[in-house]
Amino acid sequence: MKLRRRLAVAAAVAVTTPVALFTAAPALAAGKPAAQIQNQPTYAELEKAAGDARKAYEDAVAAKERGLKDLKATLDSLASDTHPLRAATITAAKAAKDAAAARATAEQAVADAEATLEAAGNDTDRAAAQKALETAEADLVAAVKAQQEADTTAEQANTALSDARVAATREYSLITAAVDKASKAAETAEKALDAARKCIRENGLTSLVTELPSEVVAGTTVGFTLRVTNGTERTLTVDPLVFVHANGEHSGGKSPLEVKWSTGSGWQTLTGDGPEHIGPLGTLKPGERSDVRLRMRIDSASRAADALALFASDASDAYKPCVHGPMKRYEFKILPAGSKPGAVDEAKPGQPGGDDDKRPDTAAPGTGTGPSAQGGASQQPAQAPATGTDTAGNLARTGTSSAMAPLALASAVAVALGAGTVVAIRRRKAAQNA
Repeated sequence: MKLRRRLAVAAAVAVTTPVALFTAAPALAAGKPAAQIQNQPTYAELEKAAGDARKAYEDAVAAKERGLKDLKATLDSLASDTHPLRAATITAAKAAKDAAAARATAEQAVADAEATLEAAGNDTDRAAAQKALETAEADLVAAVKAQQEADTTAEQANTALSDARVAATREYSLITAAVDKASKAAETAEKALDAARKCIRENGLTSLVTELPSEVVAGTTVGFTLRVTNGTERTLTVDPLVFVHANGEHSGGKSPLEVKWSTGSGWQTLTGDGPEHIGPLGTLKPGERSDVRLRMRIDSASRAADALALFASDASDAYKPCVHGPMKRYEFKILPAGSKPGAVDEAKPGQPGGDDDKRPDTAAPGTGTGPSAQGGASQQPAQAPATGTDTAGNLARTGTSSAMAPLALASAVAVALGAGTVVAIRRRKAAQNA
């Protein structure tokens, strides 16, 4: 039957997703031994499994829709008088009705013969009546047998029609069950993928700056170095985050600080519109480090102001698309042009305050996208390959928090970036690299 073929095949296809892969993928904690990590499915494997599960669910739903149409068509056909099974029940029912009528006629004939026998007044009439009674009784026996056979045939015909309806409905229930099973498998897969997407903290992934003076004179240029060290047990693709801000700087206005960076192949200028990822440093194995040279020029017209620089490393590996290293905060002062500060100490690293896993909203170099005044980033699921960042080192906006106050050096910073607003940008990379 057409319905049976289509539904049985669809039901079989819809439940073949490898659920075991999803359940074998707990979130990887920071500092987990590399050997244990390697026993887990990679992010790419989880992503593929989730995609397969979603596709299986979609196929099951589509099969259910087709199956429902087929089921209705089958039931409508079985209800038609022209369908062989339905026609057989009609014929059998008529035959059973005729047999019942014939039996009733035979029973009446027996009753009439018995009455005639009782009324016979002589031997001749009694003999004739007895013979008629015997004939009527024989006819009744035949009629009873015919009725039984007709009733059996009618029952069999009705059973065959009912079985066909039940079979069609049973086949449809298979695809309904397949949809439920595929839905649960897809949900399990998405939960495993969501768990893998969640950012983890690795304190061993450090970003430290040297040679940044604690005082800088307007109109001068200073050079300093950002050293990223992978002190974890993971092999990571690292993408540093840089944010340099002067008190009094407003969002959308020209920054008095021009910052350039280089890894040895030319200098690139930060947009100055907000925190930025300066591009992936490539793969760092456990214990390896990489240096980024930075230059900062202070506009000669700059007034005396407090300033800060934030540095952190975002990273990814085959198992986690979002790995956090601790953020470091460096405070320095801008002195008016012509100042003679003499010997100046280096700016000292400190904690940014609050939850340093939160990051100011950030744009990739060259995008011209600054932080929102209200920090109203929408929630976006990360959809990244396990290998990490693209050449722009973009991350996904994942929500907002109220951790800007610890990041602000003065109220002007709050004005520039949106008072009380910090967006956790660690997963932008995941979404934009999908």
